[in-house]
Amino acid sequence: MSLDTALTNAGGPPPPSPTQTQAGPAATARVKAHRRPWVFALMAALVAAGALGTAFAFTSVNDTQEVLVVANDIKRGETIDAGDLTVVRVSVDPALTPVPGSQRAELEGSRAAVDLWAGTLLTEQAVTDSLVPGEGESLVGISLTPAQMPSEPLYGGDAVRIVTTPGDQGEVTDEEPVTIEAVVVGVSRVEETGETVVDVSVPEREAADLAARAATGRVALVLDARER
Repeated sequence: MSLDTALTNAGGPPPPSPTQTQAGPAATARVKAHRRPWVFALMAALVAAGALGTAFAFTSVNDTQEVLVVANDIKRGETIDAGDLTVVRVSVDPALTPVPGSQRAELEGSRAAVDLWAGTLLTEQAVTDSLVPGEGESLVGISLTPAQMPSEPLYGGDAVRIVTTPGDQGEVTDEEPVTIEAVVVGVSRVEETGETVVDVSVPEREAADLAARAATGRVALVLDARER
């Protein structure tokens, strides 16, 4: 009696048939064959994602540019020295007009048109070659109530006229009111009184007259056309 027959008669498991013995490796091969396309697809997707990420990073780097940033606080009118500016590479909003880093040497000796604070981006409008007031001009501050000026916000460079208004009794004459032409330099609001102080540039010969009239409070500001 063979060993296989003895195991069968004893109730043990029958030995595997030749067909079963050969089917195992073939089935495993078929399973692996079914899995490989998914693996390849996943690998291809990962490679594509990596390529896109690299392209995005490359594009982001290329979109940056070297611009000038204020390194030290500079008050309006002060001279800009070499150590007051530094060059950085950033991505700049198209709406801004930053000064390119290549112009750093050219700006030495220029003056700040406004107060500049360390860490801020330097724009073309923040730099000037002339001081305010310029030669032959004077700066006069006029304190105005809301009733003495337009509600339209005023900006530096606006052309205005300072007009003498009637006296305390409100009398109005047929005489032409005294009018002084000026240019707005700065505007600030006094929260305690609600008044607005407007700094205007006028010819030197008219500065004293304007200051005296403004001190009485009997003046009004007229905003002229901004289109020239």
